[in-house]
Amino acid sequence: MQLIALFASDAGKKGGEFFTPTCASELLAKLVTVGLESAHSVCDCAAGSGSLLLEVQKELSTHNVSHFYAQEKNGVTYNLLRMNLLMHGIPYRSFTTYNDDTLAHDNFKNISEGFQLQVANPPYSLKFDFSKSFENDPRFASCALPPKSYADLGFVEHMVYHMSNDGRIAVLLPHGVLFRGNNEKKIREYLIGTLNVVDAIIGLPANMFHGATIPTLVMILKKDRNGDSDNIFFIDASKEFKKGKTMNELRDEDIKRIVETYKNRENVDKYAYKAPLSEVTENNDYNLNIPRYVDTFEEETPIDLNDVRSKIKYAKEQKQATLDTVNQMLRELGLEEM
Repeated sequence: MQLIALFASDAGKKGGEFFTPTCASELLAKLVTVGLESAHSVCDCAAGSGSLLLEVQKELSTHNVSHFYAQEKNGVTYNLLRMNLLMHGIPYRSFTTYNDDTLAHDNFKNISEGFQLQVANPPYSLKFDFSKSFENDPRFASCALPPKSYADLGFVEHMVYHMSNDGRIAVLLPHGVLFRGNNEKKIREYLIGTLNVVDAIIGLPANMFHGATIPTLVMILKKDRNGDSDNIFFIDASKEFKKGKTMNELRDEDIKRIVETYKNRENVDKYAYKAPLSEVTENNDYNLNIPRYVDTFEEETPIDLNDVRSKIKYAKEQKQATLDTVNQMLRELGLEEM
């Protein structure tokens, strides 16, 4: 895993195709496993090298996962995924993997019970041709097709379709999915208004991922909202991080604060807000943009104009005194004054 991380950091934009930074993997895994000892199934539909799957297993208190599922489009990365699982002691009978395009081909359609836990870091704002044929695809038929320029919510629809009755999802996405209109708004209306599975939105710092400098977010979705079906929880964690030479990183204390705040689900000034569902649906018309709910504005210190005037007056007096001294020296030297 250390070698993969080093290679990803040196690979530039290509690194983002197969490796999610450790701090982001740890955060997603901690969020999706809150209160769980084991899992009957864990799936990543854009698995890369499998780092997220392994992190989920690590965060479960018993480290017990009955079966892993994964799909990865890139053939070379797909082989890396399988090697990674095997080298971490996952028996080959305990994982099912596919080398295929998740959006184009749903290889999980015959798994009727769905997945308990799903994690993913899909490619951001992927261009994908959602042609007419996809209107009959059961993953999208109940809602709307994502726009061809932004496939982000297409991955979310795929994952939601495959949730088990106790299913949970933690997925990394760009901020545009929160507020863009047209079909993406219809998808948000379906996820919130019809299914009511959007549990939390967590804003992350910019420049955390290989080849992507934009700020991202974690969207958490749950089938069983455990008494929270009347609200959506928002966290703005975009300002707390360790600045690196090329990438920013969530520190242990940053991850701990996010997870604990999510567990407690209480308002925290300029950091977290539990929005009533009506505030999202009626007041904000299904717009999930975090600044609408978490006010991080810091008031500037009032300016004392009298103090400013005094400082300006003092500066002018000092300037004149210095000029008088210089001119006296110039006169003594027989030179022209300034």
